[in-house]
Amino acid sequence: MSQPISVLVVDNEPGFADLAAEMLEREREDIAAESATSGPDALARLDEQPIDCIVSDYEMPDLSGLELLERVRERDPELPFILFTGRGSEDVASEAIAAGVTQYLQKESGSEQYALLANQITNAVSRYRTETALRESERRYERTVATLHEATRRLMRAETKTDIYQQAVDVASDILEATVAVAYAFDPGRGVLEHAASARTSREPVDPVESFERGDGRIWDVFSAGERESVSHDADDGVTINETVSRRELLVPLGAHGVIAAGTSSTDGFDETTTELFQVLAANTEAALDRAEREQLLREHDRTLTDQNEELTRLNHINEIVREINHGIAQASTREEIETTVCNRLADTDRYRFAWIATTDDDASGPDTWDGIDASYVDRIRNDDRAPETTLAERTLERGCVQIVENVLEADGWDRRRTEALTYGFQTIVAVPLSAQDHQFGVLFVHVDGVDAIGDSGRDVFAELGETIGYAIRSVERTQAMLTDSHLELELVCRDERLLLNRLAEFVDGEITVEGVVDRDGDPSVFVSTPVTADLSALADERATVEATTLVSSGEDERLFELTLTSMPLWSVLRSHNVRLRTATAVDGAATLVLDVPQPTETRSLVEAIKAEFPATELVARRETERTRSAHQLDTYLEERLTDKQFAALQAAHYGGFFEWPRESTGEDLADALDISAPTYHYHLRAAERKLVSLVFE
Repeated sequence: MSQPISVLVVDNEPGFADLAAEMLEREREDIAAESATSGPDALARLDEQPIDCIVSDYEMPDLSGLELLERVRERDPELPFILFTGRGSEDVASEAIAAGVTQYLQKESGSEQYALLANQITNAVSRYRTETALRESERRYERTVATLHEATRRLMRAETKTDIYQQAVDVASDILEATVAVAYAFDPGRGVLEHAASARTSREPVDPVESFERGDGRIWDVFSAGERESVSHDADDGVTINETVSRRELLVPLGAHGVIAAGTSSTDGFDETTTELFQVLAANTEAALDRAEREQLLREHDRTLTDQNEELTRLNHINEIVREINHGIAQASTREEIETTVCNRLADTDRYRFAWIATTDDDASGPDTWDGIDASYVDRIRNDDRAPETTLAERTLERGCVQIVENVLEADGWDRRRTEALTYGFQTIVAVPLSAQDHQFGVLFVHVDGVDAIGDSGRDVFAELGETIGYAIRSVERTQAMLTDSHLELELVCRDERLLLNRLAEFVDGEITVEGVVDRDGDPSVFVSTPVTADLSALADERATVEATTLVSSGEDERLFELTLTSMPLWSVLRSHNVRLRTATAVDGAATLVLDVPQPTETRSLVEAIKAEFPATELVARRETERTRSAHQLDTYLEERLTDKQFAALQAAHYGGFFEWPRESTGEDLADALDISAPTYHYHLRAAERKLVSLVFE
């Protein structure tokens, strides 16, 4: 059944008005007619209820038909108005048409006129409704487009992708009157479409599918193909958003960003205009997402540049300090001067609050050298049995790399230093190992204001600084060791079966002694003396660490062997600490080692390094010795040991170029110069060389 047509018949004769209304209803079932007996009454009816068409007489006492038409046109210029009058003339018809009447019909006798009038009413109302609907559609479209433009401006002002997705689905739900709208964002890391935002017109939750994996569902197909698609649940096209609240859905890709979907409960789906507007919304959303992505990249780029500039500033500052430290320690002649210089340079800056060094040769856990702090703080560290600095130092030495406490106020175990951190103004602590060639000298602590104040590049610079300080300390200690008259002699007993000397004793019935060790391009050769009954020729076949065995000499009481080894851990430890093996003997599974340790070598570190390789080692004696001679003393001692002829032979060889390569003179030439025979000269020269070499290696 078509929509009812409400008709108001106006005539000053009540009987005719009622009759006309009744006849119109008889002619058309969809006509609902009422009567009014005057123009004012008709206007009152217009205020009270909607009227689709007015049928009015021409001559009426209060308001004529044309006067009523004028009043109606003031309210609705397009409302159908039919002049149904008994006064028929061309003048009246012309006046009515000029006044804007919809139709003009002259009253006649008989019922046929009502069929014609009903037909005119139906046609006029149909045109009126169509034009009204068209105008309303145009106005709604204009309002929707205007609102869509405003929504686009909001999309372009949104700062994050999350805001853009939410605004897009809100616009789809509100302006486009979608029952439900959902946006899915593509996660390139996981390769899935994830639910980003949703909205719907009712109060019930949307409850959409949370994600779509690769090749899963129509949503993914639309995203992959890059083309919009209409989906009908009635046609069993597959669930996309939520089949309980939407029967037809429109899916539109957002480029590389994802998909936006709108659903409607209407089985007719979205009309062409709505589809077009939704496509425009999707395009604007994609543009907004592109813009947000570019701005995010720019912001990240700006942040990266800012961070890099800050890091570069910090690095320049650190490098400048490192140059000053390098210059200072290059001029230092003692370890104490090096440590003092490092702490002074670091503390004398605005960036670092203070610095201190804890050495490995002291059982105390606190600072040994410091600058920038007072003695009370040093004492608090030293007197704290559970000091976090001690744990940090142990971890730094164990791992052999820079350790950083990013924020003392929040780091685990550092609550004991909260008061000091706030008092002295630091939050970051850097612990730097001081090492050189696997030898550790201690830990440098640098206290820095701010949180996360040291980046990766700064960490690398501090690591290089620690190595520089370590090599400087090692250099001055080796120099002092060469110049000092004071040496330390350590005697250790090792019963560890992993010690090569103890393993060699298994092949010897008696005592085995190390006569010397020669380092040949990293492969040590050990000269050992054994009882004459010992035979080490098969040792290379039985021990992987022994590469070759050579019998050097065999006397009446002992034999001398040269052993070429693939590795010798004890020798590596001694070399790293600049320590000389004076004597080493082994018998019955116990080796006695006598070490010549120059001052000021850290004996505790040395012994611990040996125990790390050979746990069954014990320090049994510690003796101070005076062994090193000055250059003048060496000359005097050499003259005392050599005969005149031996000294002359040695001097002639030195000044005559005998030791140069290629030789500038031969033994025969020098013998002639000294007026002695060549065999005699070689005899005196070899004796002098033997005494000189013995003096050096003893």
